[in-house]
Amino acid sequence: MSGMHADLSLVDPLVVNLTHRAALGDVLTRGAQTYGDRTAVVDGDHEVSYRELDARANAVARGLLADGLERGDAVALQIQNRWEFVVTFFACAKIGVVAMPLNLALPAADIAYQLADSGVRAVVAEEAFLPVLEEALHTAEEAAVRSVHVIGSAPAEVAGRRAADFRALLDNDTATVEVVVEDRDILHCLYTSGTTSLPKGVVTSHVAVLIASLTSALEFGLPRGRRGAVMPIVLPLFHVTGLDVLLLPMLVTGGTAVLHRGFDPETLLDDLAVRRATHVALLPAMWGALLDHPRLGEIDTTSLRVGIYAMAPMPAQRLEAIRAAFPRADVILGSGQTETTPLSELQWPEHQGEKDNSWGPPVATTDVRIMGPDGGLLPPGEEGEIVYRTPQLMDGYWNNPGANAEAFAHGWFHGGDVGYLDEEGVVWFTDRTKDMIKTGGENVSSVEVERAVLAHESVAECAVIGMPDDRWGEAVTAFVVAAPGRTVDPQELRAVCKRNLAGFKVPKHFEVVGALPKTATGKIRKHELRRS
Repeated sequence: MSGMHADLSLVDPLVVNLTHRAALGDVLTRGAQTYGDRTAVVDGDHEVSYRELDARANAVARGLLADGLERGDAVALQIQNRWEFVVTFFACAKIGVVAMPLNLALPAADIAYQLADSGVRAVVAEEAFLPVLEEALHTAEEAAVRSVHVIGSAPAEVAGRRAADFRALLDNDTATVEVVVEDRDILHCLYTSGTTSLPKGVVTSHVAVLIASLTSALEFGLPRGRRGAVMPIVLPLFHVTGLDVLLLPMLVTGGTAVLHRGFDPETLLDDLAVRRATHVALLPAMWGALLDHPRLGEIDTTSLRVGIYAMAPMPAQRLEAIRAAFPRADVILGSGQTETTPLSELQWPEHQGEKDNSWGPPVATTDVRIMGPDGGLLPPGEEGEIVYRTPQLMDGYWNNPGANAEAFAHGWFHGGDVGYLDEEGVVWFTDRTKDMIKTGGENVSSVEVERAVLAHESVAECAVIGMPDDRWGEAVTAFVVAAPGRTVDPQELRAVCKRNLAGFKVPKHFEVVGALPKTATGKIRKHELRRS
């Protein structure tokens, strides 16, 4: 290697690694030293300090090594939002083992595919999920899983694989584990939702996730001092948002993560009233349920400084209501995807009420451009595909060279979204490439139509798709869910859309449904609506 470099040939390679690396497992090592007895994680009535969290992660890491796992092997996590998830994740990080959280809403057939495709060697699972895991392992007989560590009562085996009590892992030495973990080692594998094809395993390195965590901390304004931020986490930790955008930035900065198994407005209000929560991220429907709760007006909400929403747009009237209910909070949209270890874009507080329908500017570590069909970059105002360059980017898709070649075409990462940049560099999302509607020779953004429908007070949720039509090619069709206590009148919705949209964008059909099909993380499964 030419150029100016230090000669470290007389230094132990392990020492070089330990003193220079950007490895996620070291976050807890430093947290134990800096924050000590400060509460890191709240799980119901159970609180775990930074020192305890680090000690347990070291113990589990040693137990996984004793189980025969090696650097580069993978462990699946079938665990809800609880302290054991956090401990197991960091245990893997400390020894260079890849953590692969499983979507808890998946049926056995989907889990079987992921276990076989990823080659995981071990599973850490809650007792409640053993039936679906056993079915998955019987289905995927070729899966490389050798052992199952059970949180709860453990049988002797699961589908012929050795089973053991998770608590046995905690009985190991709690001293800091010191082994080689390189910056570019894979930290986690997260499978995409697979709404249009087989799910893809997104593999992301330690350094990418660490940079992403620091970016989120910066963008959210997470304080690092004698008192950290307090964030209830209701989104699942098996998803990139709950894990990389919410949990890890909190632990990097000495905050307290309050884990919830799911969304319950009553307990979330307790977090605001008693724990004085400073930051929270919710899906739009969750914000709506919080606004409708009768206790909201009875508590002091001034502790909340940042309220984030994601996954779907929110009508202006709901945003105004949220900002009125939380007067000291910036209520802003965060955007990104698994492959870019979001955040990728985040609205600035100055954009509130001005550019609410935008994604906001790129975060500090991300370069966002707009690309035309020939691979050329487009100027502000011109619509095309949104593409990325960022150190937060995934290494690539596991076991899928064709998808990687397509994703990195023309020297940028392609996320499959369409939009444009304005003169201020703010990203405006038009639609997913696959969700654009072609009707009567015109392109229609489903997102634009959804915003128009959601502006009516009778509508709680809306999804717009193109349905096959002999005359139009695709007919713009809106599936709507009524707001609590309201009745949807399709004629009223059509009138609202006619006032706010071009004629060819107005839905030809309105379908009133009780609920929209969604993934476990709140994304609407539009492909299921197309089959209805």
